[in-house]
Amino acid sequence: MPARPTPSSGRIIDSPVGPLLLQASADGLTRCLFVEASGADVEAPPAPVDRAEIAVLDQAEAELGEYFAGDRTGFDVPLDLRGTPFQLDVWAQLRAIPHGATASYGDLARNLGNPQASRAVGMANNKNPVAIIVPCHRVVGADGSLTGYAGGLDRKRLLLDLEAGIGALL
Repeated sequence: MPARPTPSSGRIIDSPVGPLLLQASADGLTRCLFVEASGADVEAPPAPVDRAEIAVLDQAEAELGEYFAGDRTGFDVPLDLRGTPFQLDVWAQLRAIPHGATASYGDLARNLGNPQASRAVGMANNKNPVAIIVPCHRVVGADGSLTGYAGGLDRKRLLLDLEAGIGALL
């Protein structure tokens, strides 16, 4: 499948873990990134004019609000993920980690049928374009320790605590 251009329209929303850049195509959400980790300007990108993109962005924003309030444990917003076949497989594995649970890079590699691929899994995890909704924050080290996260370990801890029922962020 040929690569499609990345949309340049979207919006930046406030969240309890900092501003999030949301971008969408007519097919689904393509990005949910921490603004400072995305390299995006603090100013919002051009607003979408396509009704389908607007609907996806509205749904993502509403669902993220419910998640941060502690009222949502999964996301229904359609996704339009773009990556290599391996990355897409890893991101599907991330979505299979239950709310409130964690998995290691090795666990994901074993689930993919390649126990030696934990480093490759880590690289694909690092390229996840849809933070929180594709829950890369649920991946921990083999010993259960918090490991790298594009949004920073403090945010990762906040998200894991939220999912553990320690409290809503809103």
